[in-house]
Amino acid sequence: MTSDRGSPDTNPGLDPGLDPYKESSTATDSDEMKLVLRRVFESQIPNYGDYNLVCATPAGDEEPGFYVLGYRWRPAELVFAPFDVDSLAGLEAPTAVNTTNLSHTDELAADAYEVGTNTGRIFRFSVEPQAALPGAGTRMLEQAADWEDFRSFVDSYLELA
Repeated sequence: MTSDRGSPDTNPGLDPGLDPYKESSTATDSDEMKLVLRRVFESQIPNYGDYNLVCATPAGDEEPGFYVLGYRWRPAELVFAPFDVDSLAGLEAPTAVNTTNLSHTDELAADAYEVGTNTGRIFRFSVEPQAALPGAGTRMLEQAADWEDFRSFVDSYLELA
């Protein structure tokens, strides 16, 4: 998803003709999914404009969970907003992980990570240039530019724990 550095009207990554709060648009399927997932995040997170967003998929077949993953460099923080892949609706309250509750971070494999909190919550996820969302036909979310930025962020985040 395009890095979120302000309102949709001022974000240079979004087509100014697109209104993410309207149901209809002329964007590609990937762009439309980005807008829907952005709403999942924005509807639950105060100061959502401070976060860059990517779609995180399960790190393996046994791992549950798709997340709209918000991240920001300062203060360093990850916010996991789980969503249902069928309805593209939020599932539960998001979880913020920052220096006050981070217990560990690990790189499990290329583009796969584990982040744990001091309360015992563990997130295993992948962030890739294209996120495949199962459902009525596989839907592909193009996020190559955001993936590059996220990889830079996670390299520094791995050093925090």
